[in-house]
Amino acid sequence: MGWFIVKRLTSLIPILFGISLITFILLHLTPGDPAIAYLRASHIPPTDEAVAALRVELGLDKPLYAQYVEWLGKAVQLDLGMSYLSKKSVWDEIMLHFFPTVQLTFASCILIVVISLPIGMISAIFKGKLVDQLSRIIAFVSVSMPAFWFGFLLIYFLSVKLDLFPVLGRGTFAHLVLPSLTLSFAYIGTYTRLLRASMLENLNEPFVMYARARGLRGRLIVSRHVLKKSLLPVLTGLGMSFGNMLSGVVIVETVFAWPGMGQLFVTSILNRDYPMIQGCLLFMGVIFVVCNLLVDIAYSFLDPRIRWEGEK
Repeated sequence: MGWFIVKRLTSLIPILFGISLITFILLHLTPGDPAIAYLRASHIPPTDEAVAALRVELGLDKPLYAQYVEWLGKAVQLDLGMSYLSKKSVWDEIMLHFFPTVQLTFASCILIVVISLPIGMISAIFKGKLVDQLSRIIAFVSVSMPAFWFGFLLIYFLSVKLDLFPVLGRGTFAHLVLPSLTLSFAYIGTYTRLLRASMLENLNEPFVMYARARGLRGRLIVSRHVLKKSLLPVLTGLGMSFGNMLSGVVIVETVFAWPGMGQLFVTSILNRDYPMIQGCLLFMGVIFVVCNLLVDIAYSFLDPRIRWEGEK
């Protein structure tokens, strides 16, 4: 177990290095001059003299490899530069907007677990029955409906027509309901189907027959043995989805004006705030990789049979 975790941590080094390199290169391949974007954000006329002086000040006159080494050295120390727009630290701005995104993601994950697991379990137990057919229809609609369209439907019916929840912003618990429902809806269908398929597979395993032969009740077999084993692929997928939601809630946060990482990223792109864009891309990539690492470690605890190749 310990060797597996050490190897998994070691494998992160080239992955994180690749993320930083791709982030740096992609941003420098985009059209436009960061010096001109900075001057315009500061409401300074972008004359040739001002642009040339600022390029020297920002280090943009250096070769790309020198810029990358300098930027990476500062990024390791959590120094991602200053925002062109707000003139504040990029790291501080990211931390300010990261907590609302974490709040929205946790609320969405709770909804996914609370809704999809019971539906998937009931659908597997009553395979072919009416409740199974209804759950499959719900799952199909869930994975087929775009998130932004479902969000607009919720706004129209629950906010405009019924006036039950606020539409935009963040503040009370009521502000969290519509964004979390929108973000979790597509995942609910996915994990309902995943748990149903996993349980149907495990219900046909020999250990279920042996448990019944020992006289164990069906409910006990399902809850203590089948469900526990069926949750392993669900846990893996949910961990990856958690990282995906943390780093990809752009559409939901834009629709509901939720002040999180997604809205910060969109605002930075619209204003050509290059340090903020670079910092957000790097931070989102690292968060996604770390979430996958935590899932792998948790998976190894749940299933002791998992070992790194070569480990005894």
